[in-house]
Amino acid sequence: MRIIDLRGQNLSRAELLAAMPRAAMGTSEATDLVRPILDDVKERGAAALRDFEEKFDHVRPKNLRVPVEAIKDALTTLDPEVRAAIEESVRRARAVAANQVPKDFYTDLAEGARVAERWIPIQRVGLYVPGGKAVYPSSVIMNAVPAQAAGVESLAIATPPARDNEEGLPNKTILATCAILGVDEVYAVGGAQAIAMFAYGAKGSEPQDGDILCDPVDKITGPGNIFVATAKSLVSAFVGIDAVAGPTEIGIIADETANPSLLAADLIGQAEHDELAGSVLFTDSTEIADKVQESLKYRVPRTEHAERVHTSLSGTQSAIVLTDGLDQSIDAANAYAAEHLEIQTKDADAVVKRIKNAGAIFRGPYSPVPLGDYMSGSNHVLPTGGTARFAAGLGVHTFMKPVEVIEYDEEGLKALAARINAFAVSEDLPAHGECVLSRFVKDPYDKATLREQEKEAGLR
Repeated sequence: MRIIDLRGQNLSRAELLAAMPRAAMGTSEATDLVRPILDDVKERGAAALRDFEEKFDHVRPKNLRVPVEAIKDALTTLDPEVRAAIEESVRRARAVAANQVPKDFYTDLAEGARVAERWIPIQRVGLYVPGGKAVYPSSVIMNAVPAQAAGVESLAIATPPARDNEEGLPNKTILATCAILGVDEVYAVGGAQAIAMFAYGAKGSEPQDGDILCDPVDKITGPGNIFVATAKSLVSAFVGIDAVAGPTEIGIIADETANPSLLAADLIGQAEHDELAGSVLFTDSTEIADKVQESLKYRVPRTEHAERVHTSLSGTQSAIVLTDGLDQSIDAANAYAAEHLEIQTKDADAVVKRIKNAGAIFRGPYSPVPLGDYMSGSNHVLPTGGTARFAAGLGVHTFMKPVEVIEYDEEGLKALAARINAFAVSEDLPAHGECVLSRFVKDPYDKATLREQEKEAGLR
């Protein structure tokens, strides 16, 4: 891994942000490729979906919507140990999600003057579960559980068909996870075409599709590759999205008390995802840095996806960042705003309290990132690419929207009518004031007598 040496430098915020390792992401080419896919699915619906599945996933699904029987059958053939792991993950995720549900509230500002806030579930949501280098039943859990806890009425999942399945069905473990969660609207569609299907809906093209294969959704969530991310960005003007996710990443703050072998293992664990995955270690200990490098030399060749890991760790998006001390390590980590941030220091609690920017914080050597990926009860759909400076991970709130309810009675409005009118006049929006005054005076347009009318109505 390359070294970024911040020692002895008094960097401004802008300089610190610029010093952080990031992958170079070229999105213009992806945009040029994705736009025609979106347009074609919008125009031709299921026919276009089948064509794109054949082109990109090398299989032409007979049933774009997975038959319910296939979902149930997948559960019956699921390995018992895998099923037990999935069910435990679901149990923990549901326990956390139940406590995330926001509460309605109201504020009484005066007699007859109340503002309430209601949290309303989004009606229909499309959840994308990626395929590619691996299959992610865990992503089914992370998307579906908070949506269900939020009370979403209609939930659809899209995931690529398995290339080794002649019928074009998705991976059986993903289907079995859908069965465990009670989700039966599942589509064997991947990539940008799945995002288009959710955004625009899709008309059927074959008898088994029906007239409408898929109704449009109100929001799309879930991670994916650059083409999925680009598609989400392009449709975000008229359908909600959770985020435009980039490559996954880990940041680790470590001092001299950390175990370098565990640090190396954790960096490799994240690098395994993708050649563009970012792995960054922040430390003020050159001894720790050297020992991590030594451990990587031993571990990387021995891990199954060694080539992918090596590419990721040697890329510009990965580095060991040397600092003058723990304070600078924390400042650098806050600038990096990692998707996953591990704290492996002597006083981890004190460090956690000083973290302002992270998708999720993993405290101590026994809270590694894979715990959050699968079993901790937290959500693994998290902000990437530094967006943790302003964005949060997926949760129940993602699938709900706060709506304010204004409840004023006659006396409540009457007490404010003259002031509302004064405000409206100051903004050159007199009809705003006249709208309110019309409820209390005979002729709000008679400016010569308006003040007298207001007095007679008890507005002044």
